[in-house]
Amino acid sequence: MSGRFAVILAAGQGTRMKSKLYKVLHPVCGKPMVEHVVDQVFKLEFDKTAVIVGHGAEEVKKTLTEKIEFVMQPEQLGTGHAVKCAEHLLASQKGTTVVLCGDTPLITAATIKKLMDTHEANGAKATVLTAHAPDPTGYGRVIRGNQGQVEKIVEHKDASVDELAIAEVNTGTYCFDNEALFEALAEVKNENAQGEYYLPDVIGILRQKGETISAYQTDSLSETMGVNDRVALSQAEAAMRNRINEEWMRQGVTIIDPQTTYISADASIGQDTVLYPNTSIKGPSVIGEDCVIESGTEIASATLGRGVHVCSSVISNSVVADGSSIGPFAHIRPGSDVGENVRVGNFVELKKASIGTGSKVSHLTYVGDAEVGSDVNVGCGVVTVNYDGKNKHKTIIKDGAFVGSGSNLIAPVEIGERAFVAAGSTITDDVPSQALSIARSRQVNKDNYVKKDV
Repeated sequence: MSGRFAVILAAGQGTRMKSKLYKVLHPVCGKPMVEHVVDQVFKLEFDKTAVIVGHGAEEVKKTLTEKIEFVMQPEQLGTGHAVKCAEHLLASQKGTTVVLCGDTPLITAATIKKLMDTHEANGAKATVLTAHAPDPTGYGRVIRGNQGQVEKIVEHKDASVDELAIAEVNTGTYCFDNEALFEALAEVKNENAQGEYYLPDVIGILRQKGETISAYQTDSLSETMGVNDRVALSQAEAAMRNRINEEWMRQGVTIIDPQTTYISADASIGQDTVLYPNTSIKGPSVIGEDCVIESGTEIASATLGRGVHVCSSVISNSVVADGSSIGPFAHIRPGSDVGENVRVGNFVELKKASIGTGSKVSHLTYVGDAEVGSDVNVGCGVVTVNYDGKNKHKTIIKDGAFVGSGSNLIAPVEIGERAFVAAGSTITDDVPSQALSIARSRQVNKDNYVKKDV
């Protein structure tokens, strides 16, 4: 029985990136390039997926946590050598093998499938993914015969004048009969200036044997873009961002200015949500339906319910339930849980705090390591004093309590149900339910105080 296999090349250091971070780990729309490729491969349920690693192997392995066979390429001796390193995994298998580059983050599962389907329908031993390039400078040209079969691939520097006029180019993605691939790899030589074993040489070897070589031309050149430097990285980022934004708009999300709206590849957004310019949705964030995300907002790995309104605020690794409003200029730090119909106003900071249904923390307040009940009013300038210099302590504010402006709640402390804390109080002891706590010194006026200094 024939199978389908994928080999992803991810061993190169990427010196042109001029970075301490290995090339395939550079993010595009919040996700490492190689992870984009792996995600698309996994949509097609290959029998085996091998990732060829070399430079930064451990970091790549940490990034890709799915069921993958990692193959070490101890020396980077070319793409042909990289694939040959997977010989122990695949050489004995019957079926189709697709070879992808880990620095092509825009490739899609649909294109990979069409490439394989074309390959198998033509009974080919090798199939090249090609594209039409308006400016093919630098690309290898695909030379076809009278019947449309691929005769050869000519590198730009080796092409004749007539061949340079050809706009169909080799993208560097291939499909092979698996057994034929590894048989041909045994014949690939490194007789070139770099002393490397090149995968495209397999095409020539198979052609010389009279085997069928076909090609599938994708409609999207950008989808095949390889990222070798920071310029290409920015181009891939822009292309991916446009793809993501267009998809969400087609799903019923209003994006007022797509050019200034940044949505990660792992985010999810509900219908009739509106994203204003200069908003950033990072990580696996989930935003419900009918939300309004205004300019200057950053949402990172957070979950927002339905009808949430966020204005110029930062929400990280937290949950905001239906109907709540955040900001402007609020900071919801990791571990916070904001209940339904809560008002978190301007210049409020929450950290590991839960806020119950209908409560209000309106302005200029810090609530950290706290449990706030329902229908609580936390006044302006309130601070939960949670840190004693060594340890963090918890503040509990029960349902219906009222905490007056300018109060300090020295944790650990509990404010009981429907209790009142007078403005300007420093609370060091628990406040019983329905009690009024006043913890401030009496006002003293010194008459004629100014005159005595004259």
